[in-house]
Amino acid sequence: MNRNLWIIAGLCGLAMMWALPGDAQMAEVKEKPEMYTYAADWAVPRPQWADEEKLVASEEKMLDKAMADGTIVAYGSDQNLIHQVDGVTHDTFFSAMSMAGLLHVLDQVYKSSIVTSPVQVSATKHFDSVFVSRYYNWRSGAVKEAYTHGSFYRLKADAPDDAIDTLSKNLVVPLMEKMLSDGAVVEYEVDTQAIHTEAPGAFWIFYITPNAEGLDKVNAALQAALKANPLSGPAFGSMVDFSAHRDELARTNAIYK
Repeated sequence: MNRNLWIIAGLCGLAMMWALPGDAQMAEVKEKPEMYTYAADWAVPRPQWADEEKLVASEEKMLDKAMADGTIVAYGSDQNLIHQVDGVTHDTFFSAMSMAGLLHVLDQVYKSSIVTSPVQVSATKHFDSVFVSRYYNWRSGAVKEAYTHGSFYRLKADAPDDAIDTLSKNLVVPLMEKMLSDGAVVEYEVDTQAIHTEAPGAFWIFYITPNAEGLDKVNAALQAALKANPLSGPAFGSMVDFSAHRDELARTNAIYK
């Protein structure tokens, strides 16, 4: 199938999840308390990739303490698998239930020697993001060599003000909760930017699978939903500008409280 058609097919699958029968039906989805995530992205030259791994390991000691005292609820690192000419290769992230908690840990990072380490100085590109999510869930514990799938979307100019809430409550969360229950997914979140470095109207859907088979299970669930009701795509398509859509895929080490 043409890749663009596959993307649309997947989104059509999301758009009909309320119509799934029996055990796939979900209880009413409600917003959760705001969760903030700081992500630092880097383009690290290939000769320094081993040094980047060592640096991440040293940062984890600091983040373990922040997890233990409740300042943060998650942290992890990603290595990008689908490289772009001007893209990044690695990222690190941590999440807290308040902006204050997030900035407290960030302050510790900036006061450490991490920010002036040779591997970070060697990076050819770097940028940071602060996200906020009201729709998320996870299985507690650590994952190693897992996979993170991320999708970027932009709302149409005439999309309603509550478009992300509507899509999350009716489309994204029901599917992801089913995948979480089945074990195909260990974490998911719908993010917008808390600090806008992108134009308003952008949102991201991230989910982590414990293995490559999890990616196939999510795709199969989308295809099954599409087959069950192939006319439901307009619910998503009426709000989202598909021309801005982009995907990413990474190997992930992470821990969730």
